[in-house]
Amino acid sequence: MPSSKTEEPVKQFVPFGLFSDPKYSLLEIGALLTILGIAIAGLLYALLLVKQVRSADNGTPRMQAIASAVREGANAYLSAQFKKIGPLIIIITVLLFITYQGSESAFRWGRSGAFLMGSIFSWLVGFVGMRLATIGNLKVASAAKKSYGEAMQLGYRTGTITGMLTDGLGLLGGTTIFLIFGDLAYEALLGFGFGGTLLALFMRVGGGIYTKAADVGADLVGKIEKDIPEDDPRNAATIADNVGDNVGDCAGMAADIFESYEVTIVAAMILGMSTFGHKGVIFPLLVRGIGVLGSIISTYTVKAGPNDTSDTALKSVHRGFWIGSIISVVGFFLLGFGYLHFDISYFGAEKLAEFEKFGYWAVNPNHLPWFANFGIEGLDLRPAITCLIGVFLAVSLNKVTSYYTHTTHAPVKSLAKACTTGHATNIIQGFAVGYESTVAMIIVIAIAIFLSVLTYVGTPPLFIAYGVAMTGIGMLTLTGNTISMDVFGPVADNANGIGEMGYDKEEMEKEKPGSYKNARQILADLDAVGNTTKAETKGIAIGSAVIAAVSLFASFIAVIAVGSEDKINQMSIPQYLSEAGKLTVANPVVLIGVLIGGAVPFLFSSMLIRAVGRAAYYIVHECRIQFRDKEIWAGTKKPNYGRVVNICTQTAQKELIGPGFLAIMTPMLVGFLLGPYALGGFLAGMILVGQLLAVFMANAGGAWDNAKKMIEDGHYGGKGSEAHKAAVTGDTVGDPLKDTAGPAINPLIKVMNMVSLLTLGLILHFGITSPKNDSLFIGIIAVIIFIVAIGWAIWQSKRETNEHEEIPAQ
Repeated sequence: MPSSKTEEPVKQFVPFGLFSDPKYSLLEIGALLTILGIAIAGLLYALLLVKQVRSADNGTPRMQAIASAVREGANAYLSAQFKKIGPLIIIITVLLFITYQGSESAFRWGRSGAFLMGSIFSWLVGFVGMRLATIGNLKVASAAKKSYGEAMQLGYRTGTITGMLTDGLGLLGGTTIFLIFGDLAYEALLGFGFGGTLLALFMRVGGGIYTKAADVGADLVGKIEKDIPEDDPRNAATIADNVGDNVGDCAGMAADIFESYEVTIVAAMILGMSTFGHKGVIFPLLVRGIGVLGSIISTYTVKAGPNDTSDTALKSVHRGFWIGSIISVVGFFLLGFGYLHFDISYFGAEKLAEFEKFGYWAVNPNHLPWFANFGIEGLDLRPAITCLIGVFLAVSLNKVTSYYTHTTHAPVKSLAKACTTGHATNIIQGFAVGYESTVAMIIVIAIAIFLSVLTYVGTPPLFIAYGVAMTGIGMLTLTGNTISMDVFGPVADNANGIGEMGYDKEEMEKEKPGSYKNARQILADLDAVGNTTKAETKGIAIGSAVIAAVSLFASFIAVIAVGSEDKINQMSIPQYLSEAGKLTVANPVVLIGVLIGGAVPFLFSSMLIRAVGRAAYYIVHECRIQFRDKEIWAGTKKPNYGRVVNICTQTAQKELIGPGFLAIMTPMLVGFLLGPYALGGFLAGMILVGQLLAVFMANAGGAWDNAKKMIEDGHYGGKGSEAHKAAVTGDTVGDPLKDTAGPAINPLIKVMNMVSLLTLGLILHFGITSPKNDSLFIGIIAVIIFIVAIGWAIWQSKRETNEHEEIPAQ
């Protein structure tokens, strides 16, 4: 925060100007170029793993045919989705160019170009991750015939490809933008973060609708009505179900974590420049580089022996996460000791005097508490300490999620036991488990944020916000490991399906007695491990959304104070404190914003769950029709899998537009209609309620899913028992919660934050209630457009399914 007495002039933009800026040392420039090299190394490591996965055995022709059908369905879905949202991305790119309110014209290109780059990177992560998952599932199914260890390693490394792609592209984008724009990078960084966030929202929403519509339809007709196995080849929805695992859990989750990776680095770099100057920007990039190296080393250590079980495999995955954590923590503390040195001249004596005038004593390098520098003059380890808090937060969220969703712990056991008394008691117990888990998760996140605040006690608000942002950086340092764990889940699930439908029992029995049984058990065990690792990563995704949103909130207040994002570095302390003081619920307009913001996640979730229900209706109807064919039921005729895949694809594309409109338009409506302070309240309500609702849905759904798996393993009567039927009901209810609505709230929180930041300049100039309003007419027209768009989205979500509606063929 510069002094209010000596306003700094706005810098002129010079491309790659930091190379000639004397404040950047050769060591710093070399470090930034090294980070670029590490980003490329991460991408090359992903390419190496691609070759390893591709070179593995393809299995029998029958297995290959099933895998090919899944791959074609996934490709068709993403192709249809890209055609739908591609034009929207182009339109938004143009709008960002046209509506730019800053004084530097170069950022018209920078912000819109970075938005396009972020969108493309996010789509690449989702598409390539999905593509490799549809290759790896076949390889894992084939490897299971040989050994548990080989199958497990192939599945995990398939996930690692997506993880390293996320790491590499995220680091490459943020570093490149900073190298081009230097101190003025925050403008372009906002566009970069928004691009990744918006694509993630669409991929999460569309993929979530697809995967759960297929899953619910397959379960209701197959398991409950016909009492046949989950992946029975006679069920016309089985291929669509397996496709859904890839477009929802692989493409959707990868894009979700990628945008968290982007948004946290955006928040850290923006706030870093406003607090610690260029060192505050470079340090998070260097930490992310260390994290990529840690992920490369630690993911390669994850292996399993030929006779390992699901428990030992899970320990190997967790051990890899711990190895990566240790490497990262040691790395960024060594970096901190070597790089984070400041003296009075770095901040300027006049600025330090103003800080101390307002009671902010802990900015002065000579007045730091002992834990910040261990008595070493000029050293400030607080950015590294908050990164460490982030690592602990990631581990803690993993543990909490595992406790509430793993079969070895009390919550899931209680659900399985509740199934013995019926469907209703299972649902009741599931709600109780889900609600309780939200309390545990919010306490963990609150403690992490509080520790970050304590670390920066005695500093201005933007320094504290920078500490929270660095907590997010530390939390997502091991993004490579996190996504490896997540994608491993659907790969193992798909491999299990390929084994169910594609293994030739008689041939395998001839080759080696018992091999079929062993291979099927291996795939079932891997599926159980993948279900747990997939659930654990949801906790990290939700937590990262909250951390990113909280850190960006300080930037939001700063933009209100100075009028536009390009002047954020000129803000004085009195300006910030004045604007922050107006964001109080004692102000009725702010309270209205809080109430609306808290309601939006519920409306958004309602729209998605209704969409899953409508799509599942069509699939159930189609599956029932095909089961009436006696040849299909006898297994002598192949079902029309493509018909169900087409239904899922078409309905998912139709359903994703409404929730997307709600996410983009609602914050703008609140801002233009009620003003920037109401928008601040809106963001606060949306962050809190969104986090609580997302955790409830993710953990309740995960617990119901694993309770079903626990019974299928032989507890309480096993498959086909009344308890199993009750468990299937719970799993079916939980499916759209844990894999559609719950995960989609993560990008919703970040999209609304980014939209609010990017449009805040327009709101200040054209908002109906803004004191700086330049044109009331423009503000009224904007409000009308937003109301019509949101009204249409809500109306679309409430329409009833038409029993006679035909889904067009592709």
